[in-house]
Amino acid sequence: MSDDEQTPSTTGGTPAGPQPEEIRFFGTTWVDRGGHYALRRAGLAAGSLAAAVAACFVLRFAYDGLQIADVGGIVNMLVVVMFAVCSAIAFRKTWEGFLRRPADPGREESLRSLKAIGFIGSLLAYSVRCLVEAPGEKLRRAEYEKAREQFEKRRGTRTGNPAARRKPKRR
Repeated sequence: MSDDEQTPSTTGGTPAGPQPEEIRFFGTTWVDRGGHYALRRAGLAAGSLAAAVAACFVLRFAYDGLQIADVGGIVNMLVVVMFAVCSAIAFRKTWEGFLRRPADPGREESLRSLKAIGFIGSLLAYSVRCLVEAPGEKLRRAEYEKAREQFEKRRGTRTGNPAARRKPKRR
């Protein structure tokens, strides 16, 4: 397409208006759900579930090491409770991150180490969310559609908008 034949929705080859935000492993295919979207979701759900299972085996080996070291029942119990609580919190915070933007980014930053300890919970939340949609898709879709509506509203209400005019074809 030459510069003389541009449609109102394009300028220089890029669409006018807001662009969708990319999602890790999906890019912008979540918008139209193309590009093997369902296959990617299934693969990521299986992959993150397999990673969570592998992580459980690693933690089991660590627990066996504590048993061999004979550190005591209280320490063993504290380790198990710590990983369980951290995994539950990480699951919840990861799940909430898919539904809405954090109100306080500083607080989310302070929970990063807790989420790292409870990484199994984060992996499980990612796996379960992949069964429903691309993680974070609902949030990004709502933001994108709202931005598109606002753009169309602003663009349509302006009088004398030169981009909205159709240019006659040159012969």
